[in-house]
Formats: sequence, C-alpha cells, structure tokens
Amino acid sequence: MALSLGWHIILACFGVAFPAIIFVMHLRGIRRNDQTALDLAKRWGKVSAVLFAIGAVSGTVLSFEMGLLWPGLMGTYGDVLGLPFAFEGLAFFLEAIFLGIYLYGWGRMPPRLHLLMVVPMAITGVIGTYCVLAVNAWMNVPTGFDIVDGQVVDIQPWAVLFNAHTFMQFAHMWVAAYMVAGFSIAAVYAVGMLRGRRDRHHRLGFMVPFAFATVAALAQPFVGHLLGDGLDERQSSKLAAFELAETTDDGPSPLRIGGVLIEGEVKGAIEIPYLGSIISMSSLEPVPGLDQIPDEDEPPVNITHLAFQTMIGIGLLLMAAVALYWFLRWRRRDLLDNRWFLRLMAVSGVLAILAMEAGWIATEVGRQPWIVYGVMRTSDAAADHSAALWGVYGGSVLLYGGMTAGAVIVLRSMARRWRAGAADLPSPYGPQSPLAADGPAEIRECGDEREPGKGDEAAAKEDAR
Repeated sequence: MALSLGWHIILACFGVAFPAIIFVMHLRGIRRNDQTALDLAKRWGKVSAVLFAIGAVSGTVLSFEMGLLWPGLMGTYGDVLGLPFAFEGLAFFLEAIFLGIYLYGWGRMPPRLHLLMVVPMAITGVIGTYCVLAVNAWMNVPTGFDIVDGQVVDIQPWAVLFNAHTFMQFAHMWVAAYMVAGFSIAAVYAVGMLRGRRDRHHRLGFMVPFAFATVAALAQPFVGHLLGDGLDERQSSKLAAFELAETTDDGPSPLRIGGVLIEGEVKGAIEIPYLGSIISMSSLEPVPGLDQIPDEDEPPVNITHLAFQTMIGIGLLLMAAVALYWFLRWRRRDLLDNRWFLRLMAVSGVLAILAMEAGWIATEVGRQPWIVYGVMRTSDAAADHSAALWGVYGGSVLLYGGMTAGAVIVLRSMARRWRAGAADLPSPYGPQSPLAADGPAEIRECGDEREPGKGDEAAAKEDAR
C-alpha cells in the first residue's frame, strides 16, 4: 500500500495543480496574442493527458487494494467512508471528460470557450483530492459514527466529509501539490536553459510554473504550522515522535534537529533551547513526551522524526530559494543567468517530491499502531496474505516500474519531436478540424498549425477539406 500510494500521490499532485497552470498560460496566450504561450499550453495539455492516463491505472489499483489488503477497515467502516469515495470517483470521471474536450478542442472551438474547459478540470481535481483527504483526516480524527455493542451505528457521512480537521489537512496537501507540479515543470525548462536553450519559450515555460511554486513554497510553512496546532491533544504520540521527546521536560522543550532515539536515549541531535515549545505548542509549555504513552501505542519514533524533519528542511530550502530569486529580481538582478541557481531549480522538482513523500511518511507512520486513531489498530484492519504477499508485492513493483518507464519514454519522445520542430503531434483517431465559427484567425490563435505561406483564403479551403 505504501508503494502504491507513494507512487500515485505524485500523479495526483499534477491532477490538482497542472490544470490551473495550463489555464494561466492559455489565458496569457489569448489576451496577449502570444503564440509561444499558446504552444506551451497545448503541449502541457498533452503532457497532462499522459500523466492522467497512468494515474488512472494506479488509482484503479488503489481502489482494489483498499478492499483486498484492508478488509477489517472496509468491512467495518465501509458505510462511513462510502460517500467521500463515491464523490472522488465522480470527480475523476468528470475531469477525464473535460480533459478530452480540451485536448481535441484546439482549432475546433471558439478560443475563450475552449479555455473555459480547463476550469472544470481544475475544480474536479480539487474535489477529488479533498474527498480522499477527508478519509485520511477521518483516520486521524474519527467522527460521524457511534459504536454500540461492537457495531458501527448512527453513521453521519456528511460529518466525515466535512470533518473540521479535513480543511487544514487538505490545504496542506493542496499547497504541496502546487509545489510538486510547479517546481517539476520549472525544472524541465531549467535543464533546457542549462543546456543553452535560453529562448523565450524556455524562459516563459519556467516562469509561469515557478510563480505558482513560489506562492506555494512561501505559504506552506504557515499552513503546516496551522495544521499542527493542537496536535498535542489530537495525537500526542505523533507530536512526541516529531519532536523526539522521549520524556516530558520540566520546562520549555528544545527544538531537536536531527538525532535518533537509541535504547530510550536521544543521540546526535542539535538542541535549540525553548524553540520546540514555541513552535509546537505556541507557548512555553513542554512538549508531551513518549513517557506518557503506553509502550504498545508508541509509533516508530526514528522514522517519524527523520521524515518530519526531512519535509521541514527541504521546504525551508525551497522557500529560501524562491525568496532569494524574487528579492534579487526586485534589485534588478536575474538569477536565471546564474548556473548554480539553475542547477538548484533543475533538482527542485525532485526535492519537492521528496518533501511531500516525507510528509506523508511522517503522517501515516506517526499514527501507528492505529489505522483509525484510537479506534482500530492497523493489525486488526489488515488481511492475512502472508503466503502470497511477496508475490503480489513483486507484481506491483513490476507494474509501477513498467508504468514509470512507459511514461518517461513517451514524454521524452514527445519532447524530442517538439525540439525537432514538430508543430503538432498526430492524433490517429482525432476528428477532422472543421472551420471554426470565428474564422481562420481565431483558429490560428488557438494554436492550429498550417503550412507556412498560406493566406486566409487558402487556410479556409484547407479547413473545409
């Protein structure tokens, strides 16, 4: 399940953030009659389709795994979780429909109507993610049901969907999605500029997603802090693991950077006095230690602590990088001429993905041994597939490895043909382009490619054919 979720969540980030980035680029192209922006929007739409296609496969695998691997959870709480999963499925299908319309709408729809097809893609991507986050928030703070004589009764599906904790957890993931997508797309063009491609195409392709990533990177530490507020009351064991607090201090707790817990003793940590309490508790109260948690309820401390600090460290690095860029740009110095900055941006997408994955490890491992905190243990939810588990896992590794290789091959092939001058990639089963209602000029504004040298009359005849 960890492999499946860790792989799928990367694609989910693009499903959430990519449509908004495409919308801004497409809007710029229409408003400014900017053909470079329109070309980028058109290409990004096709990249989005590839990512959506493989995301559909991994999402389908996850839906089967929920029932096969966790019968204790779904058999007991399936009625509680049914509504969010149903809405997530509907959102997924709607996103697929409008993605198809957008892909085949180039040159076949009035430009502004065509642009609006991106809006439902963005909205449904957000709705689907919110529904999944609602389930995870419920696992952290269960609500919307009662247990009478061991039976789940008085189910309130809407209470699960609109759990108060969902909004901040969704906000944290939503911002993370823009960091992953924004930095990953910008990284592609940073690599191109490092290889000498410093034309307007690459600069614009870098700047738009980088602007999205900038806002997300600057906002994320504050969103994360708000999400962690009250964690000492909701999941004190997770907070103790985050802060590597083996015992409850007599006074304000220090911030421990790095370090591990070995035989009940913290080793190798750098301690900054008072800062642990100030950040975690928003006061000078000590962080509750693991000494207040029964041994059987303690999470894997070192994994949780190191994953949490990896997320924080990478997030602060990316925040500092974007802040430095815009500060120096305000001082009329362009860091896009600096190779060291471009090298950092070339790996920024990978760094953002690592930070997101580390955050999810901290969230999920830190909740252990509970799958539904305080209500159901993970061991009670999991199926007994010990005889065949390694075979299934091996098959999953092959599946995800094959999809990764396929995606890389397809995307690199597309990029290679675009660099070679291919104005448009063929769609073997796409409909023929009729004459658009607004005339040939409008078709060209949407990026419909024609042979050079043809006038409007010849273009109209070509459309009629």
